[in-house]
Amino acid sequence: MTRKNSRNKPPPRRIAAELVIDRLGTKGDGIGRLDSGETVYVPYALPGEYVRVALGGRRGEGVEGELDTILRPAADRVEPECLHFGQCGGCALQHLDVARYRALKLARISSALTRQGVTGAAINDLLVSPKGTRRRVTFSAESGRSPRQPSVVVGFNRRASHALVDLDECSVTRPTIVALLPALRSLLVAILPSGGQADIAVTEASSGLDVLIEATAALDLAAREHLSEFASEARLARLMWRAPGGAAEPIAIRDPVFMRFGPRDVAIPPAAFLQATEFGENAIVQAVLSALPAEGRVADLFAGCGTLSFPIAAAGHVVLAVEGDEAALAALSRAARQGGDRISVERRDLERSPLEAAELNGFAAVVVDPPRIGAKAQSRALAYSTVPVVIAVSCDPESFARDAAILIEGGYRLCWVQPIDQFLWSAHVELVALFRRELP
Repeated sequence: MTRKNSRNKPPPRRIAAELVIDRLGTKGDGIGRLDSGETVYVPYALPGEYVRVALGGRRGEGVEGELDTILRPAADRVEPECLHFGQCGGCALQHLDVARYRALKLARISSALTRQGVTGAAINDLLVSPKGTRRRVTFSAESGRSPRQPSVVVGFNRRASHALVDLDECSVTRPTIVALLPALRSLLVAILPSGGQADIAVTEASSGLDVLIEATAALDLAAREHLSEFASEARLARLMWRAPGGAAEPIAIRDPVFMRFGPRDVAIPPAAFLQATEFGENAIVQAVLSALPAEGRVADLFAGCGTLSFPIAAAGHVVLAVEGDEAALAALSRAARQGGDRISVERRDLERSPLEAAELNGFAAVVVDPPRIGAKAQSRALAYSTVPVVIAVSCDPESFARDAAILIEGGYRLCWVQPIDQFLWSAHVELVALFRRELP
């Protein structure tokens, strides 16, 4: 949560240069070369554009560039629709037309696979979440340092900066969440000390808005009253408070906070991991279900709160749900017991202690949905197993490609990849992929 204050640091020396942008990088930045051959990374520039940039500090083996003037724009440049674009670090590609945007996301997956020596896989068309559908966000906040004129900035970080952009709108986020911003500012003006900071995780659950505030502020009686009034006026389903490093404390709970996964309502813990959009979640679930065999036991690894476990069980399978996070697994387990689902659970750190081949061999299919770092250890264990079907869900093409190469070396064939875009106008792309074990 801590954001560095760089106001007193002198700005780096800036040198002007002109260059042609050759391609887009994995973060969505334009990439070109100086006459010296040195690489320059230019946010918000597009391939084919001739631009003037201010050169800054080092970035990897190249130089950071700040776009000054577009001397010759690309034909596929479009007008961004958010007034904060170019300042807010949340979106990198609002200025890119739809066809080129879709092609870029597909290329991220195919390029990552090619670098790992994986070729020939069928990559389906990209499924894109509509704008205004992001249901899980974390805002940052910081109060001003003048006690005479209290003010609070609430928004997202500027690109590559600890400074914040004070948001008035957000084209990717659910309107119900964006509408909360004015009330959040008023609340934090009242309770944050001068220079105080906060992170605010907001989730639009099936039962309403769930808010967790983590802040550097003491909760005295006045602050608790402000929080309670805020929760009531905003009609929040739940409001939780957490001091940095502490446990979450309930402030107000108006309704049970739950998400519906398949046929089951699951009471989720504060700031629980969820798929970013309902569209994206449905796309992932449908892709996974389409890849499952007609019958047999299924292991759902990195199961979270049960996003996939409950739909898989509803399709007639017996499910083993494995997850390392205690709160998420407890939520899944409670819902499974109450609903009579054929789901058993196991708490396990799959990065340090993956299910080994002998434990996996009885399953008809294994679903693997790891965090961004992927499932290297678990993929190695699967490569030694006899599991006929492996379904991978990934939010990072590079770690997925690495894991895919491990599975393929172990005798699996990559049948298809379904790309899914939950983070509109960012460089991120997610996917579901089907692997089948080749017969000897």
